[in-house]
Amino acid sequence: MSHTPHELAEEFPDHAETIHRLKVEDAHFAKLFDEYHAVNRAVHRAETDVEPTDDLHMADLRKQRLALKDEIWSELQKA
Repeated sequence: MSHTPHELAEEFPDHAETIHRLKVEDAHFAKLFDEYHAVNRAVHRAETDVEPTDDLHMADLRKQRLALKDEIWSELQKA
């Protein structure tokens, strides 16, 4: 279990400028970005027991975060 937030700037450090540009210029990317951060914060709160949850819900949150990260990566590759 990791207690380190998975911020996109840390996940894709070489794409920080592209992420910023897409957040401003692309509504779909901005929505993905916001969704990722909402799910990521929920995972982090659960991992640190700020908002405890059961294992099934934690697994679902992590899968959702990974799916969003994959979609964000796909968008970064297109940009």
